[in-house]
Amino acid sequence: MIRESFYFDRKELFIVYTKTRQEVLKQLGVAREQGLTKEQVKISWQKYGANTFFRHKKESMLRRIFEASTEPMLLMLIAAAVITLFVNISRFIKGGEYNFLECLGIFVAIALSVVITIITEGKSEKAFEALNRINEDTLVKVLREGKVQLVAQREIVVGDILLIETGDKIVADGRILEANDLSVDESALTGESVPVSKDAAVVCPCETPVAERCNMVYSGCFVSGGNASFVVTAVGNETQFGKIAKELSSIEKTTTPLQEKLDKLGKLITVLGCSAAAAAFMIQIVQFIQHNEISLDTVSDAFITSIVLIVAAVPEGLPTIVAVSLALNIIKMTGEKALVKKMVACETIGCVNIICSDKTGTLTDNKMTVQQIYHDGRMIEANQIKEPLLIHNFCLNSNANILIEEGVERFIGNPTEGALLVAAKKAGYNYKQLRKQSRIIHTYPFSSQNKDMSTVVMESFGLTLYTKGNPEKILKLCKEREDVQYNKIMEMMEQYQRKGGRILAFAHKMLDKWEDDEQDQIEKDLEFDGFTVISDPLSKEVNEAILKCQAAGIEVMMLTGDNILTACSIANELHMLDDEHIAVEASQIENLSDEQLKEKLKKIKVIARSTPLLKLRIVKLLKQQGNVVAVTGDGINDAPAIKHADAGIAMGIAGTEVTKEASDIVLLDDSFMTIVKAVQWGRGIYENFKRFIMFQLTVNVSSVVVVIASILCGFETPFSALDLLWINIIMDGPPALTLGLEPIREDLLKRPPTKRSENILTKQMLVRIFVNGLFISAVFMLQHVTNFLGANPQQEKTVLFTLFVVFQLFNAFNCRELDNTSVFKYFFRNKLMLGIFLFVLILQFVITQIGGAVFETVPVDGLMWGKILLTGLSVTVLNEVIKTIKRKCA
Repeated sequence: MIRESFYFDRKELFIVYTKTRQEVLKQLGVAREQGLTKEQVKISWQKYGANTFFRHKKESMLRRIFEASTEPMLLMLIAAAVITLFVNISRFIKGGEYNFLECLGIFVAIALSVVITIITEGKSEKAFEALNRINEDTLVKVLREGKVQLVAQREIVVGDILLIETGDKIVADGRILEANDLSVDESALTGESVPVSKDAAVVCPCETPVAERCNMVYSGCFVSGGNASFVVTAVGNETQFGKIAKELSSIEKTTTPLQEKLDKLGKLITVLGCSAAAAAFMIQIVQFIQHNEISLDTVSDAFITSIVLIVAAVPEGLPTIVAVSLALNIIKMTGEKALVKKMVACETIGCVNIICSDKTGTLTDNKMTVQQIYHDGRMIEANQIKEPLLIHNFCLNSNANILIEEGVERFIGNPTEGALLVAAKKAGYNYKQLRKQSRIIHTYPFSSQNKDMSTVVMESFGLTLYTKGNPEKILKLCKEREDVQYNKIMEMMEQYQRKGGRILAFAHKMLDKWEDDEQDQIEKDLEFDGFTVISDPLSKEVNEAILKCQAAGIEVMMLTGDNILTACSIANELHMLDDEHIAVEASQIENLSDEQLKEKLKKIKVIARSTPLLKLRIVKLLKQQGNVVAVTGDGINDAPAIKHADAGIAMGIAGTEVTKEASDIVLLDDSFMTIVKAVQWGRGIYENFKRFIMFQLTVNVSSVVVVIASILCGFETPFSALDLLWINIIMDGPPALTLGLEPIREDLLKRPPTKRSENILTKQMLVRIFVNGLFISAVFMLQHVTNFLGANPQQEKTVLFTLFVVFQLFNAFNCRELDNTSVFKYFFRNKLMLGIFLFVLILQFVITQIGGAVFETVPVDGLMWGKILLTGLSVTVLNEVIKTIKRKCA
């Protein structure tokens, strides 16, 4: 019968590391030698659930369509389209003049924008789907009803006693009951690069962080050495792994700097567009009253003109062009080994001014490596080892193996032993061959008490004892020799340890015989062979990448689960620490208020023993300070911060599936330098957005001005709704798109990052928009009033229409440069734009010469075309003159 204590609450479950093994078993009501009964399993499953992760409901298609349709610019267009539709229906019913084609054009533009937004939108709950797919059917060893059974991972419940050994994946959180030299790789959960030794007898204080709970094992981690039994204390969403999943679900979808700026721009255009339309409507009403022409038909005409003005004022193609431009740049960035999962991220990364990086697997390779070897009085590289006894110690006094999967080496067993096997391989030795040629007589396994490991081996030259372990202990076991200066060796070891290196010493002894001696008896009078310096090395190009980040005005912070010594060692190698920038442990800042922590963050460059929730808190506070934050990582512990960051970046090779799914960008080569390349691309993309926004707004400003000016001068509206839609489709299409694909400039990483608060429309851009827009409008109205081009009355509307289009085409070249650089400096860099210029010009020629049935145009002769082209070119000449004067005055 199950005891009542089996139903202890979740708070007690959470702090089981503060209890002895006996207390935990008693509270759970589990017999240590029997495990759970079938009845207990059923009750536990009902009480605490199965060992699976719940799925979140996806947004419906209607919801996604609604969200995509509520952009300010689209809302205004939708309103204009609906009103225009009703006006035309009313005219149709009354037998008046109607034009449903203009309604259709507006609705097509709206539908295209919404469809592209939905297609390119990422799935919001991918991280949870990844959690559900993680090996739910894996069979694990469980003690139930006194028998060891194989049970599917999803059927494990709280109170089960599980048996684990080297190489096993841990499938639930639990309190260790018995452990035999157990070490666990917890890097995916905590970021700790070195396997953690476990001890079942230890009782931890309540404030002990996850990375230091040596009496617990956690779901998602791997056994790197030894074996153990543990009682399950949390399954599914209540595991540390599951708590991270919950944190991911609670993170609200945040807006990126680009989205914020486009939203702000959209609202501004909405207000200005509606104001201009209202002004035009009122002007026409006043004119009708003055001329005693007020009627339902004239008011309807005025209303339609105002709607046309809204269509002219709103760059309805902006969301579409943003989406298409991002999509095309995503393809290009993939070629740079940066896979962009969420389109807007390929621009956001360019605005980043702080990168919060994990250490293990991001700045380092997450692969223990023998850096140097001390032998025969000197330090040598791994490939220089010539001493067979030292190599045999690496290969034979070991339980590790190397597995090669898809060309990538993976250590099975202790990563340190794996590093020794790789060192032997570099020296030209095959560990598998050596093991075949030798016979293992006996192994004294490593333990935290003995701090060493020894193996007795029968080889062709005799019986040998190989020993490796803690350097201080190994030196004490070695016999005194005049040629070995142990004090000097100890000083060398301490120097490397201070630099974050892990020291392992080696010794041997030739034996006459072995009679099952005790370890402390046989390990006497050993011959010292040397020591190795082992560490998780910096990834290639990291140093150069960090320097480039600093030059680009980007601050790099390290948030790692490693201890402070290891973290500082790596940070010093990267020159991240100085008098103004410090390293701290998580425990020093966890209890600070948000305001206190914000102040501290100004100096902090490294946070050791970082937890997932602390990383998330740091990211939130940095964003509150106005920073644009990127987070990089590869482990489960990085996922919450990655999801909440402006740009979440996951490692593609070493990264966990959950981390990749929570990210915006996946690095296909796991290189930090690829982040730098992505920043350069992002900055280029942001500048390209500025280029086509400046181009589009110039079109919209000039459209509004010429319509209002024509009304004030007593002319008919110079463009029909169809003419304006054609102008918008052309200008929102190919020319704008080619500006969005302007080649990335080389000097982008020498500039400071764009601030989150900075408006996407700079003062210089606004000046150029209005100077060019008003110049185009002035020349247009001059032709309208004086007909200086000499068009006959039948050609006048066609010439105005064509002149306006040609003006915009030439102005597109002006928009290629955002500063005072001449347009001719990079003129031939964007060959696509030159082709598009000719293509659109040809289209306009076709419309003019043979499109009269639809656009009510008439053909014009070659001389008139020449005059129109020269007049259109004047806007480029004007810009070049102004920029030349500015360069001279600078």
